[in-house]
Formats: sequence, C-alpha cells, structure tokens
Amino acid sequence: MTDAVLKAGGLDIAIGNPEKLMFKSPNISKLELAKYYLKIADVALPHYRKRALTMHRYPDGIGERGFFQKHIADYFPDWIDRATLPKEGGEVTSVVANNTATLVYLADQACITPHLALSRTDRHNHPDRMIFDLDPSDDDFGKVRTTATHLKTLLDRLGLVSFVQTTGSRGLHVLVPLDRKADFQQVRAFSHRVCRKLAEQHADLMTIEQRRNMRGTRVFLDDLRNGYGQTAVAPYAVRALQGAPIATPLKWDEVGCGNLTPRKYHMGNILRRLGQTDDPWADLARYAQGLDRAERRIACADTM
Repeated sequence: MTDAVLKAGGLDIAIGNPEKLMFKSPNISKLELAKYYLKIADVALPHYRKRALTMHRYPDGIGERGFFQKHIADYFPDWIDRATLPKEGGEVTSVVANNTATLVYLADQACITPHLALSRTDRHNHPDRMIFDLDPSDDDFGKVRTTATHLKTLLDRLGLVSFVQTTGSRGLHVLVPLDRKADFQQVRAFSHRVCRKLAEQHADLMTIEQRRNMRGTRVFLDDLRNGYGQTAVAPYAVRALQGAPIATPLKWDEVGCGNLTPRKYHMGNILRRLGQTDDPWADLARYAQGLDRAERRIACADTM
C-alpha cells in the first residue's frame, strides 16, 4: 500500500499503511489519527513541549494488545527532540514533542496515546504539575463529578488554583500548576495529605485504599502519579478505546453539567468544541504556585 504524506512544520511525514484501521465502530485509520494530531497540534503542543513523553503504541489497532514505550527507538529521525533523564538503575532517553511534525510522526508509529511527565526536562525532579486522578469503582460518574467538586473546594481553601479534565477513560484528572520549587518527594507527600484529608471528610464517597477489593463503590483518590518517573495522559490525547475518546480540558463549571461523561469528547466532535470555546488550560502556566502556604494551612486543619 502506498504511503500517504502529511506536511507538518516544513517536513514531509510519510504515513505507512495509512488505511490500517486503528479503531472500529467508527472506523478510524492511521492516516485519520495522524491528521487529528496535525490539526490539534497548535492547541496541544503548549502542554507537551519540554516534557519527556511515553508512547502508548498499538501497531495492530486497539483490537490487539498495545504496549508502553518510554525509550526512543534508534530509527527515530534526528529532527525529533529527545531528553536523557535518570531512572532507577540507569537512564532513559525519551521523545520530547516540541513540534507538530513529532506528533504526526508518533501517530505513524501507532502511538495512539501520548503520556507526559509532570516535570519539564530542564528540572526533571521538580514538577510543575500536581495531579489527582479520580478513579471510579463503578459506572456512576456522578460520584466522580461530586468528588472533583469537593476536591476543588478543599484546594480553594488551601489557596491553590486547580484545573480539571476528562481522562477520556473513566474518571477525571484535577491538576494544580506548580512553580517548580518543590521536588517530587514534597509534592507527593502533600498530595497524599490532601487525599487523606478529603477521604476523612467524605468517607462514604471516596477512599485512598489502593486495593480494589477494599474500595467498595467509592471513588479512589489516586495521587500516585505525583512520584518521579510517573506520567499522566496528555491533554487532547486520543484514548485507545472504542469511539476514540479524547482527554479533554474543561472549565470547572462544566463538571456540574449532568450530561458530562468521561468520554463525552472524541475525535468526531473535539475540533467542533474547540471551534466554539478556547482551550480552558491555555493560561495554565500563569497560575504556577508554591506549596508552602498550602502546607501550613493543611497542617493547621490537621490539628483542629
């Protein structure tokens, strides 16, 4: 089958086997996936740049087993930016998606879902994002929306600005932009303290219990992504699920809408949404904040 060619950033990117189906019901080909990342790049790249990227690849489409790949392959072209960072027992060299052509090339490599580090490559041990993953134990998404609202209320009381997005899978991510003064150890300790406090306040609704069989029907407050080397699904990434749902940044008032589902936005409607509303996370970096004041406030709350 003849390759298709997409132009991105002055480069011609060949899409091998362009008609290969990545999704069924609806049918979405590799070429269509690549075109999506070409179109979304202007909105998505500000969230991707200068971050180590982990690829979730599905060479035979989502009907077959995929795999995660952190290390960039030797055959990736030289024009793709990369970063070599320490890991336990050595180091890993990862893709850094600083331009549109890289996103298109990753789609050609059947990378359906990019996942991003919570820190930028120049200060890899100092995250600029703290993420709370709200993971439901059943299909009642209303519980997740309520949990997100309670979490926002607590973060507001602690003086922290927060943002929210659908994961495109089952839950929501709540993100706090940071000023990179705290390291991962401090951020993880603080996020766990927040989760513990919230679970104590709403014990029937949410839990910090990692064992699935102990959660019942409660929403799991997952702060594990705040450890060094962990990743989170990238904003506007396609998820490897039927319907090609998109991890979509939201405005906080959208969380209260009864018609919101974690897969409301998908490849078929996300560009229409962005034609009607600006990226809710466009100014996220302006709100980078430290944790010192919030740590003092939560310490006071713990002693009350």
